[in-house]
Amino acid sequence: MPPNRASKRAKTADEEVSELSAPKDQASDTEPTATVPPTPSFKGQLSRFQYNSTIPVSDNASPKSVSVRSSKRTRADVRVTPTTDGALTAPSPQPQKKRKSSSYAPSSRYAHLSPLVDILEPNLICVFVGTNPGVQTATAGHAYAHPSNHFWKLLHASGLTDRRLSPTEDRSLPVKYCMGNTNIVSRPSKNAAELSKEEMVAGAGELEAKFREFRPEAVCIVGKGIWEAIWKYRKGRAVRKEEFRYGWQDEEMNMGMVDGEQHWPGSKVFVTTSTSGLAANLTPAEKEAIWKPFGEWVQKRREERGFRPGKEEGSVQLQ
Repeated sequence: MPPNRASKRAKTADEEVSELSAPKDQASDTEPTATVPPTPSFKGQLSRFQYNSTIPVSDNASPKSVSVRSSKRTRADVRVTPTTDGALTAPSPQPQKKRKSSSYAPSSRYAHLSPLVDILEPNLICVFVGTNPGVQTATAGHAYAHPSNHFWKLLHASGLTDRRLSPTEDRSLPVKYCMGNTNIVSRPSKNAAELSKEEMVAGAGELEAKFREFRPEAVCIVGKGIWEAIWKYRKGRAVRKEEFRYGWQDEEMNMGMVDGEQHWPGSKVFVTTSTSGLAANLTPAEKEAIWKPFGEWVQKRREERGFRPGKEEGSVQLQ
């Protein structure tokens, strides 16, 4: 390359640096002299002309015209749409798939199992109301037969029975203790989740008919879910949180009431805890405390009525 051309290029670079370092305006005599910053190096001046990855965006630029990539994975971009008045609106999020609220099973699934026989007689002191027979209970043909169920244990702990009975002794409840047993739904299932709310409410109407016929002094509702179904049948709405309580209920909620010439005030209602082993929202001690007042009331009524247990046949004691 000819030397004169190279020197011309060097001179051009020197001139460029000189021009960049020179102040654009001269200070006025009437104004204080401004401090002149130090002249940057040649490389510093060249950095002004290097490529900058930051892209300036004006205030009027559309959000769609700028795309910024991130090294991290983020959720799907939310696109905004300008409306006629200039406001920006975001579309509604895509609906998520809803999980099934229950594992309902039709009665045909357990058609091979027989419903549990009601243990009812006229004028009993009390009748227990369970949800429905479980598979093992229906197979055994005796109430609360699953080993994890605490029904027979709680009956003994609360004084309703003088010892812990075996499920095979359920038919002796009337003659030995003046007590009975039934369910709000008769068909068997694996658990209560396989029942529909509609058949639970319909079962409440069937209970009313049973109690009008046999007229027990009191009914013991074994579980909150059963009482909620009865409440909805009676009042046409769900029970509110502040309205629910364990123990004795108001007289207006008596079951099986009869009007007219054969007037009968109905069976008093006591709501207690579920005895299922799956119901772990309360401790065993808390459950016993809720059952205890009902056991004491039944014992008192036996004494007042002069009840004497009949002969016990074929009983099996639990150690």
